[in-house]
Amino acid sequence: MVNLFHTDLGGAGQPPMIVLHGLLGSSRNWLSTGRDLAQHWHVFALDARNHGKSPHAPLMNYEVMVDDLIGWMDTHGLPKATLVGHSMGGKTAMLLACRHPGRVARLVVVDIAPKDYSWAAHRAEFLAMTELDLGSLQTRQEAELRFEARVPHLGTRKFLATNLAHGAPGQWHWAINLPILTEALPVLEKNPLRAGDHFAGPALFILGGRSRYAETSDHALIRQHFPAVQIRVIADSGHNPHMDSRAEFVRLMVGG
Repeated sequence: MVNLFHTDLGGAGQPPMIVLHGLLGSSRNWLSTGRDLAQHWHVFALDARNHGKSPHAPLMNYEVMVDDLIGWMDTHGLPKATLVGHSMGGKTAMLLACRHPGRVARLVVVDIAPKDYSWAAHRAEFLAMTELDLGSLQTRQEAELRFEARVPHLGTRKFLATNLAHGAPGQWHWAINLPILTEALPVLEKNPLRAGDHFAGPALFILGGRSRYAETSDHALIRQHFPAVQIRVIADSGHNPHMDSRAEFVRLMVGG
Protein backbone atom coordinates (compact mmCIF):
# COMPACT_ATOMS: atom_id res chain seq x y z
CA MET A 1 0.00 0.00 0.00
CA VAL A 2 1.17 3.55 -0.73
CA ASN A 3 -0.08 6.75 0.89
CA LEU A 4 -2.03 8.48 -1.85
CA PHE A 5 -1.93 12.22 -2.40
CA HIS A 6 -5.34 13.89 -2.46
CA THR A 7 -6.90 17.28 -3.08
CA ASP A 8 -9.86 18.35 -0.93
CA LEU A 9 -12.22 20.12 -3.32
CA GLY A 10 -14.65 21.28 -0.65
CA GLY A 11 -18.06 20.39 0.70
CA ALA A 12 -17.01 19.59 4.28
CA GLY A 13 -19.91 18.28 6.34
CA GLN A 14 -21.63 16.65 3.38
CA PRO A 15 -21.48 12.94 2.41
CA PRO A 16 -18.00 11.95 1.22
CA MET A 17 -17.17 11.41 -2.44
CA ILE A 18 -13.87 10.03 -3.73
CA VAL A 19 -12.88 10.78 -7.33
CA LEU A 20 -10.39 8.62 -9.24
CA HIS A 21 -8.72 9.79 -12.47
CA GLY A 22 -7.78 7.81 -15.56
CA LEU A 23 -4.48 6.49 -16.90
CA LEU A 24 -1.82 9.24 -17.19
CA GLY A 25 -4.18 11.67 -15.45
CA SER A 26 -4.20 13.12 -11.95
CA SER A 27 -6.48 14.78 -9.44
CA ARG A 28 -6.00 18.03 -11.42
CA ASN A 29 -8.31 16.64 -14.11
CA TRP A 30 -11.21 16.95 -11.65
CA LEU A 31 -10.63 20.40 -10.15
CA SER A 32 -13.47 22.22 -11.92
CA THR A 33 -16.07 19.45 -11.98
CA GLY A 34 -15.11 18.38 -8.47
CA ARG A 35 -15.80 21.84 -7.12
CA ASP A 36 -19.22 21.77 -8.82
CA LEU A 37 -19.91 18.41 -7.15
CA ALA A 38 -18.82 19.88 -3.81
CA GLN A 39 -22.16 21.68 -3.70
CA HIS A 40 -23.62 18.25 -2.84
CA TRP A 41 -20.74 16.10 -1.51
CA HIS A 42 -17.46 16.49 0.33
CA VAL A 43 -15.20 15.76 -2.64
CA PHE A 44 -11.72 14.26 -2.43
CA ALA A 45 -9.76 13.84 -5.68
CA LEU A 46 -6.95 11.28 -5.40
CA ASP A 47 -3.77 10.65 -7.38
CA ALA A 48 -3.26 6.95 -8.12
CA ARG A 49 0.11 5.37 -7.38
CA ASN A 50 2.71 6.23 -10.03
CA HIS A 51 0.65 9.30 -11.02
CA GLY A 52 0.55 12.96 -10.03
CA LYS A 53 1.96 13.60 -6.55
CA SER A 54 1.43 10.09 -5.19
CA PRO A 55 4.44 7.84 -4.53
CA HIS A 56 6.00 5.67 -7.21
CA ALA A 57 5.91 1.92 -6.63
CA PRO A 58 7.05 -1.15 -8.61
CA LEU A 59 3.64 -2.86 -8.62
CA MET A 60 0.86 -1.49 -10.81
CA ASN A 61 -2.40 -3.41 -11.07
CA TYR A 62 -6.00 -3.01 -9.98
CA GLU A 63 -5.69 -5.13 -6.86
CA VAL A 64 -2.96 -2.93 -5.37
CA MET A 65 -4.82 0.23 -6.39
CA VAL A 66 -7.89 -1.05 -4.51
CA ASP A 67 -5.67 -1.72 -1.48
CA ASP A 68 -4.31 1.84 -1.74
CA LEU A 69 -7.82 3.24 -1.83
CA ILE A 70 -9.06 1.18 1.13
CA GLY A 71 -5.97 2.27 3.06
CA TRP A 72 -6.64 5.92 2.21
CA MET A 73 -10.26 5.60 3.36
CA ASP A 74 -9.18 3.99 6.63
CA THR A 75 -6.54 6.67 7.23
CA HIS A 76 -9.12 9.41 6.72
CA GLY A 77 -11.84 7.75 8.78
CA LEU A 78 -14.22 7.04 5.90
CA PRO A 79 -15.99 3.71 6.36
CA LYS A 80 -18.08 4.34 3.24
CA ALA A 81 -18.13 6.84 0.38
CA THR A 82 -19.50 7.50 -3.08
CA LEU A 83 -16.85 6.39 -5.58
CA VAL A 84 -16.48 8.16 -8.93
CA GLY A 85 -13.94 6.65 -11.32
CA HIS A 86 -13.00 7.68 -14.85
CA SER A 87 -11.44 5.15 -17.24
CA MET A 88 -8.64 3.40 -15.28
CA GLY A 89 -10.12 4.92 -12.12
CA GLY A 90 -13.48 3.48 -13.13
CA LYS A 91 -12.00 0.01 -13.28
CA THR A 92 -10.49 0.49 -9.82
CA ALA A 93 -13.84 1.70 -8.49
CA MET A 94 -15.68 -1.25 -10.06
CA LEU A 95 -13.31 -3.76 -8.49
CA LEU A 96 -13.51 -2.14 -5.06
CA ALA A 97 -17.32 -2.06 -5.21
CA CYS A 98 -17.50 -5.75 -6.14
CA ARG A 99 -14.94 -6.94 -3.57
CA HIS A 100 -15.79 -4.48 -0.73
CA PRO A 101 -19.44 -3.52 -1.27
CA GLY A 102 -19.85 -2.27 2.29
CA ARG A 103 -17.38 0.54 1.61
CA VAL A 104 -19.37 1.99 -1.31
CA ALA A 105 -22.44 4.19 -0.84
CA ARG A 106 -22.82 4.65 -4.59
CA LEU A 107 -20.69 3.70 -7.57
CA VAL A 108 -20.26 6.09 -10.49
CA VAL A 109 -18.22 4.90 -13.48
CA VAL A 110 -17.26 7.34 -16.22
CA ASP A 111 -16.80 6.09 -19.79
CA ILE A 112 -15.34 2.65 -19.28
CA ALA A 113 -16.79 -0.86 -19.39
CA PRO A 114 -15.87 -4.08 -17.55
CA LYS A 115 -14.07 -5.61 -20.52
CA ASP A 116 -10.61 -5.99 -22.03
CA TYR A 117 -9.06 -3.26 -24.14
CA SER A 118 -6.05 -3.36 -26.46
CA TRP A 119 -5.55 -0.25 -28.56
CA ALA A 120 -2.61 0.65 -30.75
CA ALA A 121 -3.14 4.32 -29.86
CA HIS A 122 -2.19 3.64 -26.24
CA ARG A 123 1.07 2.07 -27.31
CA ALA A 124 1.85 4.93 -29.68
CA GLU A 125 1.33 7.45 -26.87
CA PHE A 126 3.63 5.58 -24.48
CA LEU A 127 6.24 5.20 -27.21
CA ALA A 128 6.10 8.95 -27.92
CA MET A 129 6.71 9.71 -24.25
CA THR A 130 9.52 7.16 -23.97
CA GLU A 131 11.26 8.54 -27.07
CA LEU A 132 11.13 12.14 -25.86
CA ASP A 133 14.63 13.52 -25.23
CA LEU A 134 14.13 15.35 -21.95
CA GLY A 135 17.67 16.69 -21.92
CA SER A 136 17.08 18.88 -24.96
CA LEU A 137 13.50 19.87 -24.09
CA GLN A 138 12.79 23.53 -23.32
CA THR A 139 8.98 23.79 -23.03
CA ARG A 140 5.85 21.64 -22.87
CA GLN A 141 4.80 23.14 -26.20
CA GLU A 142 7.98 21.75 -27.74
CA ALA A 143 7.12 18.32 -26.34
CA GLU A 144 3.67 18.53 -27.93
CA LEU A 145 5.29 19.18 -31.32
CA ARG A 146 7.65 16.24 -30.91
CA PHE A 147 4.72 13.95 -30.09
CA GLU A 148 2.98 14.84 -33.35
CA ALA A 149 4.47 12.06 -35.48
CA ARG A 150 3.00 9.36 -33.24
CA VAL A 151 0.02 11.15 -31.66
CA PRO A 152 -2.08 13.00 -34.26
CA HIS A 153 -4.71 14.41 -31.88
CA LEU A 154 -3.71 17.79 -30.43
CA GLY A 155 -5.80 17.37 -27.26
CA THR A 156 -4.09 14.06 -26.52
CA ARG A 157 -0.64 15.58 -27.06
CA LYS A 158 -1.47 18.37 -24.63
CA PHE A 159 -2.77 15.82 -22.11
CA LEU A 160 0.43 13.77 -22.32
CA ALA A 161 2.53 16.89 -21.81
CA THR A 162 0.75 17.69 -18.53
CA ASN A 163 2.78 14.85 -17.02
CA LEU A 164 6.04 16.74 -17.59
CA ALA A 165 7.48 18.53 -14.58
CA HIS A 166 10.61 20.61 -14.21
CA GLY A 167 12.93 21.90 -11.52
CA ALA A 168 15.60 24.23 -12.80
CA PRO A 169 14.91 25.90 -16.17
CA GLY A 170 15.19 23.35 -18.94
CA GLN A 171 15.47 20.37 -16.57
CA TRP A 172 12.38 18.29 -17.28
CA HIS A 173 11.32 14.96 -15.86
CA TRP A 174 8.21 12.78 -15.90
CA ALA A 175 5.95 13.17 -12.86
CA ILE A 176 4.47 9.78 -13.68
CA ASN A 177 6.45 6.56 -13.27
CA LEU A 178 6.73 6.07 -17.02
CA PRO A 179 8.75 2.80 -17.05
CA ILE A 180 6.41 1.03 -14.64
CA LEU A 181 3.26 2.31 -16.37
CA THR A 182 4.63 1.23 -19.75
CA GLU A 183 5.34 -2.24 -18.39
CA ALA A 184 1.90 -2.43 -16.75
CA LEU A 185 -0.11 -1.22 -19.75
CA PRO A 186 -1.25 -4.71 -20.84
CA VAL A 187 -2.49 -5.39 -17.28
CA LEU A 188 -4.25 -2.03 -17.01
CA GLU A 189 -6.06 -2.62 -20.29
CA LYS A 190 -7.56 -5.88 -19.01
CA ASN A 191 -10.92 -6.26 -17.30
CA PRO A 192 -10.24 -6.50 -13.54
CA LEU A 193 -13.58 -8.22 -12.83
CA ARG A 194 -14.23 -11.95 -12.77
CA ALA A 195 -17.43 -13.59 -13.99
CA GLY A 196 -18.90 -13.80 -10.48
CA ASP A 197 -18.07 -10.24 -9.42
CA HIS A 198 -21.10 -8.04 -8.85
CA PHE A 199 -22.21 -5.02 -6.84
CA ALA A 200 -25.89 -4.86 -5.97
CA GLY A 201 -25.84 -1.32 -4.65
CA PRO A 202 -26.71 1.88 -6.53
CA ALA A 203 -24.57 2.40 -9.60
CA LEU A 204 -24.46 4.98 -12.38
CA PHE A 205 -22.48 4.68 -15.61
CA ILE A 206 -22.04 7.95 -17.50
CA LEU A 207 -20.79 7.30 -21.01
CA GLY A 208 -19.69 9.53 -23.88
CA GLY A 209 -21.76 9.16 -27.02
CA ARG A 210 -18.74 9.94 -29.23
CA SER A 211 -16.40 7.66 -27.29
CA ARG A 212 -15.33 4.17 -28.31
CA TYR A 213 -14.54 3.10 -24.74
CA ALA A 214 -18.08 1.99 -23.86
CA GLU A 215 -20.64 1.24 -26.55
CA THR A 216 -24.29 0.20 -26.62
CA SER A 217 -23.20 -3.42 -27.02
CA ASP A 218 -21.51 -3.19 -23.59
CA HIS A 219 -24.67 -2.28 -21.68
CA ALA A 220 -25.73 -5.90 -21.11
CA LEU A 221 -22.27 -6.73 -19.76
CA ILE A 222 -22.42 -3.76 -17.39
CA ARG A 223 -25.79 -4.94 -16.06
CA GLN A 224 -24.42 -8.45 -15.41
CA HIS A 225 -22.02 -7.04 -12.84
CA PHE A 226 -24.16 -4.11 -11.63
CA PRO A 227 -27.84 -5.17 -11.63
CA ALA A 228 -29.11 -1.90 -10.10
CA VAL A 229 -27.24 0.27 -12.60
CA GLN A 230 -28.50 3.33 -14.42
CA ILE A 231 -26.72 3.92 -17.73
CA ARG A 232 -26.70 7.44 -19.10
CA VAL A 233 -25.11 8.50 -22.40
CA ILE A 234 -24.13 12.12 -23.07
CA ALA A 235 -24.50 12.19 -26.84
CA ASP A 236 -22.07 14.99 -27.70
CA SER A 237 -19.31 13.95 -25.28
CA GLY A 238 -16.12 12.01 -25.92
CA HIS A 239 -14.08 9.99 -23.43
CA ASN A 240 -14.11 12.80 -20.86
CA PRO A 241 -17.77 13.67 -20.26
CA HIS A 242 -16.88 15.32 -16.94
CA MET A 243 -14.92 17.89 -18.98
CA ASP A 244 -16.60 17.79 -22.41
CA SER A 245 -20.12 18.24 -21.00
CA ARG A 246 -19.51 19.39 -17.45
CA ALA A 247 -22.95 20.87 -16.69
CA GLU A 248 -24.80 17.81 -18.01
CA PHE A 249 -22.42 15.50 -16.16
CA VAL A 250 -23.07 17.26 -12.85
CA ARG A 251 -26.82 17.24 -13.53
CA LEU A 252 -26.73 13.47 -14.04
CA MET A 253 -24.62 13.00 -10.93
CA VAL A 254 -27.10 14.93 -8.81
CA GLY A 255 -30.31 13.62 -10.32
CA GLY A 256 -29.38 10.45 -12.16
